[in-house]
Amino acid sequence: MTENTKEIIKSTAPLLKEKKDEITETMYKILFEKYPETKILFKDASDDQPKKLANAIYAYANNIDNLGNLQKGLETMVKAHVKTNIKPEHYPMVQDALLSSIKKTLGEVCTKDVENAWSSAYEFLANILINKEKLAYSKA
Repeated sequence: MTENTKEIIKSTAPLLKEKKDEITETMYKILFEKYPETKILFKDASDDQPKKLANAIYAYANNIDNLGNLQKGLETMVKAHVKTNIKPEHYPMVQDALLSSIKKTLGEVCTKDVENAWSSAYEFLANILINKEKLAYSKA
């Protein structure tokens, strides 16, 4: 991930914090409408799942240049993903829904540069999670 991408992500952190709940609520609506097969993955999710994701997105944006601060949260996420059988093929669906939600929620603030930065940042984090999940699945 480039330094420019990190700067763009950090610059959006305050706005994401302000609109984080709206972003994730919209994201889940888009995800379930566009990819109904993902609904089963959330059948046992708690009612506060959108808030958990909202906080995780904000934490990622706020710590994009120091991911070491997120290790505990990443491990928790990996355990939850393995428990619910999240697979690598699910990540592009979530990416599509999340980026669509960010664009819809942030409106004109979500320029092409912001959209590209979030796409890159998402893919970077998804690859970390996928690799950690592969290891966890192999140990299970």
